[in-house]
Amino acid sequence: MSDTNANIDGIIHNTSVNMVGSYEDRLVRLKGWLYNKRSSGKIIFIILRDGTGLIQCVASVNDVGQEAFDKLDKLNQESSLVVEGIVRRDSRAPGGYELGITHYDIVSEALDDYPITLKEHGVEFLLDHRHLWIRTPRQRSILAIRAQIIRSCRQFLDNEGFVNVDAPILTPSACEGTTTLFSTDYFGEKAYLSQSGQLYNEAAIGAFGKVYCFGPAFRAEKSKTRRHLIEFWMVEPEAAFMTFEEMLLLEEQMITYVTKQVLDNCENELAEIGRDPEKIACVEPPFPRLTYTEAVNLLERKGMDISWGDDFGAADETTIANEFSKPVFVTHYPTKIKAFYMQPSPDDPETVLGADLLAPEGYGEIIGGGERIHDYDLLLQRIKEHGLPVEDYEWYLDLRKYGSTPHSGFGMGIERVVAWICGLPHVRETIPFPRMLTRLRP
Repeated sequence: MSDTNANIDGIIHNTSVNMVGSYEDRLVRLKGWLYNKRSSGKIIFIILRDGTGLIQCVASVNDVGQEAFDKLDKLNQESSLVVEGIVRRDSRAPGGYELGITHYDIVSEALDDYPITLKEHGVEFLLDHRHLWIRTPRQRSILAIRAQIIRSCRQFLDNEGFVNVDAPILTPSACEGTTTLFSTDYFGEKAYLSQSGQLYNEAAIGAFGKVYCFGPAFRAEKSKTRRHLIEFWMVEPEAAFMTFEEMLLLEEQMITYVTKQVLDNCENELAEIGRDPEKIACVEPPFPRLTYTEAVNLLERKGMDISWGDDFGAADETTIANEFSKPVFVTHYPTKIKAFYMQPSPDDPETVLGADLLAPEGYGEIIGGGERIHDYDLLLQRIKEHGLPVEDYEWYLDLRKYGSTPHSGFGMGIERVVAWICGLPHVRETIPFPRMLTRLRP
């Protein structure tokens, strides 16, 4: 039974579940949803969730009255309500505290056919009800970790002097060719949904020196693998005068910062999803490195069917990454399998100053980047070799006419990083509403 005399200051404190520990023996008001309940004689135990966590709330007939007790006993899962009560320390309760209810108000009573119950459901069913599935503790934890990853990327780049410059989503030309782009009519002219903000970042470095964009990207790939989404989010830093080597160091520092921030701020969420924090605690510089040629030799020794000049598939990336406990760089890819803007290696023009960062545990590429061509004539030659319309890239070529500098940048896919850090088998849980080859709804 709750003891209303325990309210030591006589004030009702509006708070949230994650802050109730600051109000032990005080009267608080919480607003949330009924996640679960059970009744035992004259006592009802409800689990309330409010977006910041779960807390057990205890109601008795003596404290709330028979009518209110009976109404609470009949309340359906996911009904929204406001509860008031005394915070009590209880090591057996979720979060170490429980609430002794003294009063409650129902905001909205849910129907009794809530589709996602506390039983097992199939993945397709859950995806069909993704708008409700995200309310469950596991999904909420994954999305909270995602939010921390995004916040950490911004904090790191801001602290390093990078300026956020937003790139357009509708573009007249492609960053890496049009074969995997969504096209749309733009008042009689063809436009594309962007697959990268990189080209616009290269323009923005002329104004700020170091920039990044952060936004959605779209790839019209007919792929059903566990690593692919049609719509995903990328953070893309770009910096004037940044060499290829300096770019690799920046990637190491950013990934290390992000993982440490997740470990420091998402302990409860990692525990909720069952992720062993030691799997990412080892992430710190320096990261191992292999050239593309060394990686091919490794794959051949492992019995993989690959030849120099082939691009790596998911199985190849997994085989390479399995040799290491932390992310590994693969550098100096063949020129013919990389984008037109990649700077050739000074010692071997058949390869480029580009690198992919592969996450361990089979999660594959999480970052792709490299040094960009800064010479006008070479860039024009590459555009023609790739069969791209020169007129669409005149503005991009202009950047090589007026104060061109060596420069580098990379793109990091948020969903793949979330999948790796959370230890998820598929990227579909890494974004609030996944867009996949066969899924556009909800």
